[in-house]
Amino acid sequence: MSELPFGTSDPTPAESTEDGPLAPYGAPTILDVGEPADSPSSASSTPDAGEDVGQRPFAAPALTDEAPLSSQDRAKRTLWSSRISLLLVAALVGGLAGHFAAPSSSSNGITINSNSSSPGGAVLPSGLTVPALVHKVEPSIVSIDVKGQGTEDQGTGMIISSKGYVITNNHVIAAAVGGGSITVTRTGSTKSLPATLIGTNPIDDVALIRINNASGLPAVTLGNSNALEVGDAVVAIGNALGLAAGTPTVTAGIVSALGRTVTAGSTSSSETLNNMIQTDAAINPGNSGGPLLDSHGSVIGMNTAVAGTLPDGTSAQNIGFAIPVATIQSLLKPLMAGESVVNHGAFIGVEIMSMTPSLQAQYGFTVSSGAVVMSVISGSGAAAAGLKQGDIIVEINKTTIGSAPDVSSVISALHPGDTVTIHIVRGSKHLTVKVTLGTQPAG
Repeated sequence: MSELPFGTSDPTPAESTEDGPLAPYGAPTILDVGEPADSPSSASSTPDAGEDVGQRPFAAPALTDEAPLSSQDRAKRTLWSSRISLLLVAALVGGLAGHFAAPSSSSNGITINSNSSSPGGAVLPSGLTVPALVHKVEPSIVSIDVKGQGTEDQGTGMIISSKGYVITNNHVIAAAVGGGSITVTRTGSTKSLPATLIGTNPIDDVALIRINNASGLPAVTLGNSNALEVGDAVVAIGNALGLAAGTPTVTAGIVSALGRTVTAGSTSSSETLNNMIQTDAAINPGNSGGPLLDSHGSVIGMNTAVAGTLPDGTSAQNIGFAIPVATIQSLLKPLMAGESVVNHGAFIGVEIMSMTPSLQAQYGFTVSSGAVVMSVISGSGAAAAGLKQGDIIVEINKTTIGSAPDVSSVISALHPGDTVTIHIVRGSKHLTVKVTLGTQPAG
């Protein structure tokens, strides 16, 4: 799957890579989750339900030259075959407890069963009910409205500081970059508050805004996305469909997969987002920038994308994506300093995932941090330098790489044609390779 710059309108077909030819059914379209799909401003940028987008089956090479694999080893390595690449268009349970009271009879002889007790909330593994978790977190959630250049976008944000700093997706506030306006509405309020754009990172689809003259606001608690496991309970909160600012929608589900690669694109630009959390908690247009919460109410991700419709008209079901909070935390310092990342289009040619304790234990990696190479793009500088799937990038140009976002941070400051020195760990070997950066492929 090609790494691509990021954009906001119609998707373009993915290119075939060494992974194999296009699959018969193609990839699902990923709907924008920053703006209501039926809003007037989004009509020109939202793809039709039947729009074709290609997808390739992932045929991962073995991590070593040893062959053949035992059935146990093959099962162990399903992580690599679980990787998917999707095309994103962007601008981007429980049970009821109760009982019946004694029946009462009306005067006409019809018996009606009734119960006056309160409904029971769905209980999370932490022991919190979903309503209790929502009451705890909602005061820190805001609805965002952005106007600029004849467009209006809506999304969600999370207050991360009592001084009114709010984190959200870059594609939510993109229309304001050229001089538009941003307003936010706190949960439980109908009053729009002006906000100022502080810093942007379109490469990782993260942005920071600040509510003007704010103080003493409740902030979310950031959790540990590196400790997530498939099957963990999650709750999503956001301004779904922009139905009513200040009254967010709540959905619940589980972590469906980890380390997904999602390619976001348009006719003018696109970008690959690595290491995404996949969830079956319903995510809809307007949820962008809202929190994905663990069962304690801590933020473990930021809702960003949702799969839409297959080329044959079949709707994708319950597939949404969130940026891990570990990625967001790694970007906060430059964002708060007012820095904005400029993508010069440099292209290294790998799809990567942050090292986690579970990943290290599963594959016996000899290092506990770094960026794990999930695939190498054919014809790229990385391929020419001999990088392989399963390599762990631990340093680029003498900058320590602790996670996948660190790679993006280093490469985003460079230009096509630059040569970088990359230190990798391959099994028990420590190797140094030089990679000449290419240009982001079109579409």
